[in-house]
Amino acid sequence: MIWRRVAALCVLLQIGTEARTLSRRGASTSAGSSRASSGPAFESCRLTLTPDEHQVLDDNTHETGFNGDDGSHVILTWVGDDTGVVLVLSTISAAIDTFLEGGSSRLYRSTDYGKSFHDISSSINHTFIKEEFGVSVGPGSSVILTADTPVVDYPGGVIFTSTDAGATFHFVQLPFHLFQPMNYHFLNPSLLVALSIDGALWLSLDFGATWTKVHDGVHSFSWGAGVNLFFSCRKADTMDAEERGDMQLKRTKDLGKTFTTIHEDVYSFGYIGAFLFFSVMEDTRSPRVMYFSSDQGNTFSRALLPSASTEQFYSILDGDEDMLFMHVDNPGETYFGTMYTSDDRGILFSKSLERHLFDGQRKSDFRNITSLRGVYLTNKLDKDGRIRSVISFNRGGTWHQLSKPQNVECGKEVKNQCNLHIHGEHSRMNRIIPMLLLSEPTAVGLVIAHGNRSPLPYLSTVFLMACNSPLLVGTVGDCLASWQNPDVFVSSDGGYNWRGTLKGPHHYSILDSGGLVVAVEAQREGQVTTIKFSSDEGHCWKSYNFTEQPFFFAGLASEPGTKAMSVSVWGFRPEDDDQPMWVAVTIDFQSLITRECNDEDYEEWLAHLTEGGASERDGCLLGVKETYRRRKKKAMCRNGRGYIMVKKERQCQCTREDFLCDYGYQRHVNTSECVRQPDVHTKTLEMCLNGEEDELLTAGYRKVPSDRCEGGFSSQLEVQTIIRPCGVKPSQDAPAAHFTVPVTHFDTSRERLVLILVCAGAGVVVLAAVICALVTVRRGGDRRREPEYRFSNLQIQDDCNGATCDPGSGNSSNGTACALDSDNLTLLQ
Repeated sequence: MIWRRVAALCVLLQIGTEARTLSRRGASTSAGSSRASSGPAFESCRLTLTPDEHQVLDDNTHETGFNGDDGSHVILTWVGDDTGVVLVLSTISAAIDTFLEGGSSRLYRSTDYGKSFHDISSSINHTFIKEEFGVSVGPGSSVILTADTPVVDYPGGVIFTSTDAGATFHFVQLPFHLFQPMNYHFLNPSLLVALSIDGALWLSLDFGATWTKVHDGVHSFSWGAGVNLFFSCRKADTMDAEERGDMQLKRTKDLGKTFTTIHEDVYSFGYIGAFLFFSVMEDTRSPRVMYFSSDQGNTFSRALLPSASTEQFYSILDGDEDMLFMHVDNPGETYFGTMYTSDDRGILFSKSLERHLFDGQRKSDFRNITSLRGVYLTNKLDKDGRIRSVISFNRGGTWHQLSKPQNVECGKEVKNQCNLHIHGEHSRMNRIIPMLLLSEPTAVGLVIAHGNRSPLPYLSTVFLMACNSPLLVGTVGDCLASWQNPDVFVSSDGGYNWRGTLKGPHHYSILDSGGLVVAVEAQREGQVTTIKFSSDEGHCWKSYNFTEQPFFFAGLASEPGTKAMSVSVWGFRPEDDDQPMWVAVTIDFQSLITRECNDEDYEEWLAHLTEGGASERDGCLLGVKETYRRRKKKAMCRNGRGYIMVKKERQCQCTREDFLCDYGYQRHVNTSECVRQPDVHTKTLEMCLNGEEDELLTAGYRKVPSDRCEGGFSSQLEVQTIIRPCGVKPSQDAPAAHFTVPVTHFDTSRERLVLILVCAGAGVVVLAAVICALVTVRRGGDRRREPEYRFSNLQIQDDCNGATCDPGSGNSSNGTACALDSDNLTLLQ
């Protein structure tokens, strides 16, 4: 859905294209530098643009100057799927006394993919728009702008809504003042949820035309599946909604008519993939624990994860319908923690990566490489104080260091540990790189990232690493460093192999489903005039001077979905009157690469094929071999907007690589075998379920969620279920009282009562034996059914101090909806 991939070009000049707002202030501190990095240059092909090619690009390059625009912030947003509509909002830096005077905001609209713009400020009455709310784009072609109305002078806020991609706007007076941008339903643009400044949750069923208060005292909220709406709120007898750990988690599944309390003493919650998750603090002095639900809160279970104190935190790194990646912070200011992966119910968690880097700003370098299934990349903080990049090709089952780039030599002192290291969020926050790793689902196997060519000290107030040794200087190294500028590296096979492609930091974008890559060098002081482009995934580059008048770079913008072949370079030029003029230069490369690809331009590519691999198992990932049809690198043609990624799948036999280590187990250092963790003293896993205690005996393996392998290696799980009341320990004198039956459950209270009464009848020994045998035979048919570890939902209606709630007086809250793209964090603080 295009609205979930909306690329609002909200870029701080200090940070680059990953930030939220274009600002003319601070341009001199732009990310990156024109300084060349040290070390031997890697080989990279450079081609000269012919005069004819230059002329074609000149004829298809369009520059727009926003003359007279006094706005200090500019936000660019694409609207709709393949509509060609781009909205640009320009605002001043401070609000004015009244929102209907002065023309403090300007709104521009393009219908030709950014080649030309028209001022449509009159359609919103030149109203001052909240720059921190920006332009909210939802499903289809829906748009919302929020006016910056003074709270004291107006009883409610004002929004402007559009259902035709900004062609027309409608004025709406709200009965409340917004605390944060409105939240769209994932699929239905008519459903809106909003949180007011006084902590009330409001709901609209008609795209903002009318509103109903749902609940008071709300702290955060999130849409779930269907029309399930979850929110945390203060208890009826508390006054402070910010009392974390003393809130209720509630759900409404009928749009605010009735409510269900899912849990008390909630500290924080979120929703991602198919999982509702929340942390609970039953006592202000006790650590928090995590609970998960995979059925919209009907039932939930405590996750088998370490608890976290108020000084620690949980963070959901990524998740889908099959599994979750969870980070649990280590105690103290260690700036690392442990990464866990879940089973498909979000209950059993296994260690995936220890010493996972999570810096003092609570930023993680964890990234999902979306161009190839099952691949994730992150950074870890080793015991020697070095930051090293690791990659997993099987959804966190195993992690490996990245290979040395093919065209980069290593320094003599680091040949034993010569690996590429990728800069992530921590580097971006410290202005070492202008943007993060980039991959797209439509560009199969393609990954672009800033990486290390020189293992020198990591410049940070937190991390002064041991990489500062002069003996470690080289082209690529044994840890992440930032003393020199990073370079740009590319992988065409999802992260198995890499090559250096551009020296120094750059802004980059993927076009034409991977058929074209564009880049602009990040300048610290200078102004930009040149864009680089490659039609062979970064092997060779051509440079084009797109303007005769340099300007300060602010952002690189392309249509979401990577199908377009045009890109806009944004920035501003200082004018003689010391006022900047915002500039947008749109370059259409479709005029240069005119031929549509045919069958001969594509090749069959087997993903996850290791070098020289010829075994039947080679290429298997998560139990499947995937063969893609993708464009040959040397083919001078374009995929076009009609391009559809085609792949063929074939299932594989199971091996140990298809299994994770079960709860209480971890990978052996030198083998793939799962061995018992030192701190786990028993093979059994005990959980209290519905008043009974179950014990699970495991061989240490469980299949990776979403793995589809068949046959081959078997985990040989053994399950022992013991039925007894929770907290009651078995008598040491009567071990025979335990009924041990493989994968057996007495699911109903009636069955258990009958069994107890019959077996307790000392005078009816023969009858008791017969009945017990019959029950055993009957239950034996369920041998393959796995035990479920879940708590029943409390199913408590919100009683509003003992009375049934009026739906109109309900309570809710908002945070942001957690069902975001795979490269986003859901942080439970």
